[in-house]
Amino acid sequence: MGGETKVLTAHVPLSLVKQVDEMAARLERPRGWVIKQALAAWVDQEEERHRMTLEALEDVDAGRVIDQRAIQAWADSLGTGNPLPPPTE
Repeated sequence: MGGETKVLTAHVPLSLVKQVDEMAARLERPRGWVIKQALAAWVDQEEERHRMTLEALEDVDAGRVIDQRAIQAWADSLGTGNPLPPPTE
């Protein structure tokens, strides 16, 4: 994460600030470094979630879906001595 920077301001609960400060001390890094790492990880996670949602919608549009009843029957069978194979399209 290099390049230009900008200061962001956010109101953060004191308990979270304490946790961030404790983590920063444990890692021997400044608070800002910990916050940048956490924010970057959250952005990556949300981008991946968005990508997966778009892929899922493409599957639905293409008819690549599994019937909910088949999923439920499979899930119900998992606790038995004779589980069903995972359902497929």
